[in-house]
Amino acid sequence: MKKFKFCPHCAGLLQTQSNRQVCADATCGYVHYDNPLPVVAAIVELPEGVVLAHNRSWPAKVFSVPTGFVEHQENPQEAVVREVQEELGLAVHSTSLVGVYPFAQQNQIIIAYHMLTNGTVVLGDELDEFKIVPVAKLRGWGFGTGLAVQAWLDAR
Repeated sequence: MKKFKFCPHCAGLLQTQSNRQVCADATCGYVHYDNPLPVVAAIVELPEGVVLAHNRSWPAKVFSVPTGFVEHQENPQEAVVREVQEELGLAVHSTSLVGVYPFAQQNQIIIAYHMLTNGTVVLGDELDEFKIVPVAKLRGWGFGTGLAVQAWLDAR
């Protein structure tokens, strides 16, 4: 949980109660719930395989399926299509929900979709590298988006 020292509403001191930060000023009533953020993940399938990408802010050689935050009042399915267009420059032909997965380490809930696309990958601002992994060689991993990749592979 992100720890703040002062209340953003009244500037009073915050204290921890029941694993939440609450304002010490009883008249204020502010509670910081620190709820997880919704994130969409795209298992982008091209005819050659699945796209894995490297985010500029990640350690070298760490690749994953493209992800992005769901914007205010945005439908998750619309968000994943937008992310694929922004980050990979690909038009999406179909989407199907793979599942919803916890990612407690990042305080996120991942909503994963499988997407059929074609065309040429053109990276957006957040990504600096990509690779296409043939489906027969693709493997999931034990956390975050890897859970969705494995579930998609298992369902094929």
